[in-house]
Amino acid sequence: MSNPQQLRYSKEHEWLSAAEDGASTVGITEHAANALGDVVFVQLPEVGESVSAGETCGELESTKSVSDLYSPVSGEVTEVNEDVVNDPSLVNSAPFEGGWLFKVRVSEEPGDLLSADEYTEFAGA
Repeated sequence: MSNPQQLRYSKEHEWLSAAEDGASTVGITEHAANALGDVVFVQLPEVGESVSAGETCGELESTKSVSDLYSPVSGEVTEVNEDVVNDPSLVNSAPFEGGWLFKVRVSEEPGDLLSADEYTEFAGA
């Protein structure tokens, strides 16, 4: 399992990209996708909704369980990935590419986001 070096990671197993056009992309890590099993339903925050770092903003339902989705940063949701809503299996097959979840205009970033190496050590992967 390889965690892309350019991303930052939360201890809740979400990843965050650097901002492009004012918004950062959020998804769950491959480690989290594997732990969840086959994702069958995704509930994402609404465009325009405010999210808060470390707070629940949606959920992922798999064949094993239902897990909360946490925002790694505070800000306003600018886009959601409708492809994942229509085909939740993208979260498992491409967690760092087509399986991204939403984009957020970051207003505040916590100081505890991890580098790829720190996350890999944290996740024991």
